[in-house]
Amino acid sequence: MAKHKIKKTNAMRELESAGVGYEIKEYEVDEDLSGVHAAESLGEDPARVFKTLVTRSNTNDFVVFVIPVAEELDLKKAAQVSGHKSVHMLAVKELKDITGYIRGGCSPLAMKKLYPTFIHLSALEHDTIACSAGQRGIQLIVNPKELASVVSAQFVDIVGK
Repeated sequence: MAKHKIKKTNAMRELESAGVGYEIKEYEVDEDLSGVHAAESLGEDPARVFKTLVTRSNTNDFVVFVIPVAEELDLKKAAQVSGHKSVHMLAVKELKDITGYIRGGCSPLAMKKLYPTFIHLSALEHDTIACSAGQRGIQLIVNPKELASVVSAQFVDIVGK
């Protein structure tokens, strides 16, 4: 199979400008945009592949959560750790305007603004995790602590049981 050149994304540029190393893994994009499908396509353990979820708080603030693809965000825990009374998922139609990304290609890196970001603490169990490179079909393999340092994230328990 011929190698093709991957167009550098803003997420890649942000890691590079912070001096953070990363690898790239690609997968074929189809109509299934689920993170579990992406993990399977990559041949990765879903516990190591993280999705980026954007929420809006009761005070109209945006908060970003990064969790394993097979897990569900616990909105009560998410509100609590972010210091809000409540948070709800951002509507898909608002995602591009708020973050610059589309569904299935939302990265915690290089959003239009740096929003408060929280990464599920299970990321610390891995030397590297995968997260979106900001484009469907491309994942960044990065050290979770280095990722957190670039986006000023905290590691917290934010998934449901």
